[in-house]
Amino acid sequence: MTINLMFCFAMVVVLAVCIFVWLMLYRRLKESYDSLQASLKNLEKLNSELRAQRHDYLNHLQVVYGLMELEAYDELKRYLQPVYKDMLKTGKALKTSKPAINALLKAKMDEAESRGIDFYIEVKSDLKELNVEDWELCKVLSNLLDNAMTALACQEDEKRIVMDISEDKMAYRFSVSNNGPEIPESMQSEIFKQGITTKKGEGHGMGLFIVMNVLKSYGGEMMLVSKEGETEFAFVIPKRKRGDDGWNH
Repeated sequence: MTINLMFCFAMVVVLAVCIFVWLMLYRRLKESYDSLQASLKNLEKLNSELRAQRHDYLNHLQVVYGLMELEAYDELKRYLQPVYKDMLKTGKALKTSKPAINALLKAKMDEAESRGIDFYIEVKSDLKELNVEDWELCKVLSNLLDNAMTALACQEDEKRIVMDISEDKMAYRFSVSNNGPEIPESMQSEIFKQGITTKKGEGHGMGLFIVMNVLKSYGGEMMLVSKEGETEFAFVIPKRKRGDDGWNH
């Protein structure tokens, strides 16, 4: 009788562990699916905009040629300014070798523009050898950019976000800064913990916690510098990880 009870108890424990593992796996798969769906949506939008630009390219050339024929150079300049700005905006978002990242950056640039935010982006790395799943990097960048836009929501004067992507021999480096309000020093060491947020209302406090978990899984590190007129979140992802027997690629 005692053996049967112990066997049943052991089976219950095993089943509980299996259910827990299954739930964790399901949660991770759902996060992956949601992120992939968002990336796909961004890619479809970017592809649609690129097709539209290609379709309009010949029309633009015809207008430019006609204005040059008429020697209407002032009008030509006025016509080209918004066209050039639109093409430049798309071009800046297409500098990495990661289509999902390119699509995300373009979507965030469009969102920033709709909110009256100047979004400056400098891409100095194609991220070709970055050993991070695209959907996970999208999750990190999306959270940081969303937080930057939220920080500027109540600002009445200039709204600015600056993003920089670069690399050196040791690591890939990312930076997202905004000119919104300063994060109090008392919160800077706590802000990456689960449930801690500077936003009002419920449902916040998970974004930076998620960001930190992703970065830790790849050996990355996050740095926060906030002062009056500028708040910067910067993170690095090493190009190689430290193994048990030293540095390994």
